[in-house]
Amino acid sequence: MTASSPRWLTDDQQRVWRAYIAMVRQLNEALERQLHDESEMTMGDYVLLMRLSEAPDRQLRMSELAADSVYSRSRLSHAVSRLETWGWVRRSGCIDDRRGTFAQLTDEGFAVLAAAAPGHATAVHDLLFEPLGERGAVTFGKLVHQVLDRLDETRE
Repeated sequence: MTASSPRWLTDDQQRVWRAYIAMVRQLNEALERQLHDESEMTMGDYVLLMRLSEAPDRQLRMSELAADSVYSRSRLSHAVSRLETWGWVRRSGCIDDRRGTFAQLTDEGFAVLAAAAPGHATAVHDLLFEPLGERGAVTFGKLVHQVLDRLDETRE
């Protein structure tokens, strides 16, 4: 494919693409609203707290957290600063590398995440997995991973 010869979408592909965009926007909006209304946090906050909760000692290097959460380092720094203000995360220097910084989930942050998780899981189940059914969810999972694999290839 050259820059002068684009691969246009077929009519069917265009319909699927537009439906996908609408689904992602509406799903994200609904999940953001649920988290905000029930837990006073954003989806970004939830993802960062979740990722830290799964890490050994509930901590990760900021660079690893940025890569895992698909945040720029600057955006992550602002998000972690906000979470620090609330007492949910704390930063500490890296002993091995003076330039490195760790983000660690506090006990308070873990408690906030634990309180938010049931409502969030219910919303994800109701809005995404329930309409798909069991077989549809398995197929959807395979398709999502195929696209993620392609995106990983293009980043390398």
